[in-house]
Amino acid sequence: MTAAVRRGGGRDRPLPVVVVPGMLCDPGLWADVDFPGDREIRHVALEKPDIGALADDVLASVPGPFVLVGLSLGAIVGFEALRRAPERIAGLCVMSANARAPRPEQYAAWRTLSESIDAGRFADVVEQTLPDMFPGRRFTPRPAQRYRDMAHRVGPDAARAQLAAQATRTDAADALRSARCPALVLSGTRDALCPPAFHRTIAGTVPGARLRELPDAGHLLPWQRPDAVTGAVRAVVEAAERGAPSAAVP
Repeated sequence: MTAAVRRGGGRDRPLPVVVVPGMLCDPGLWADVDFPGDREIRHVALEKPDIGALADDVLASVPGPFVLVGLSLGAIVGFEALRRAPERIAGLCVMSANARAPRPEQYAAWRTLSESIDAGRFADVVEQTLPDMFPGRRFTPRPAQRYRDMAHRVGPDAARAQLAAQATRTDAADALRSARCPALVLSGTRDALCPPAFHRTIAGTVPGARLRELPDAGHLLPWQRPDAVTGAVRAVVEAAERGAPSAAVP
């Protein structure tokens, strides 16, 4: 039986799960993940040009404490939500992420992509980002088309906002140190965009966090390793509902 968490007014209910996708991703990113079916699962879209505003959207998506699940830009938004309201984050499951401040070459790349969108070349932007989504930048036609379809559902306006939001990122180390919840970090060993070293840094900064490296997986772990993502989310939810300390994720 699933534990319930005490809320204001004496009412008990399971912790909600707030799910935040990566850039050019929508809820379809999580279609293969089996989220716990006995609670609210809230998907938050990334449609504003500022990390702080996106973090506020996450915090406003549900009342009270919640478990946060984020990939890539969604994890970065989650780090900012943690900075703003650490008491709200009851559990943390992040993957395919970088917690450091942007590098100069990243700012330049984001400007170039945004200029391409402004010039009506959104399809070219999708093609430029596609290889980094797959293990070792190698892909086959079917998953590549799945990514294209998802990115085009997101569309150029949201993509432009996401690129602008990327440029407002800051180093998240202080926010990560403030976490006092069960935390699990997932990394694909062949993630060309966010390699395992990034995730070792995140797991080494969050007190008691667990790190799981998934062999031969790339950036889009919910598609490439859905069973592992399912298990990780459920482990964090269970530890959070037990009120377990951060090191208690199995």
